[in-house]
Amino acid sequence: MFPQLAQFADFGFLLLRLMVGVVFISSGWNHLKDPEARSKSIEMSKGFTIFLGAAEVAGSLGVIFGVLTQLAALGLIVIMLGAIQKKIFVWHAGFWGEKGYGWHYDLMFVVMNLVILFTGGGRWVLMK
Repeated sequence: MFPQLAQFADFGFLLLRLMVGVVFISSGWNHLKDPEARSKSIEMSKGFTIFLGAAEVAGSLGVIFGVLTQLAALGLIVIMLGAIQKKIFVWHAGFWGEKGYGWHYDLMFVVMNLVILFTGGGRWVLMK
């Protein structure tokens, strides 16, 4: 319908990478700034919470700057699949959940990262 918009695909991929990166860097930073409290809220050990926070920050920086973009997106997908697994099988949250604690948000980020993985994040990357 609008073939002229295809020329902006790489800009769209950049915006997608920036949005994914901002969300994951803020989440990872929350894990790292108070790992003790965060580990209790996600029911994980403090050490794993620190690892998770560092992985989220590293993955988000890779996605934002386009450095090993596909590997970074794959890592973020694994993190989100872990979150979905915990919400479904441990916390027994439904798709929408209660008070916004469902796994719909996590699935959305899996799909967003799949787009980055499949496209390499577009042409505007520093290092594939």
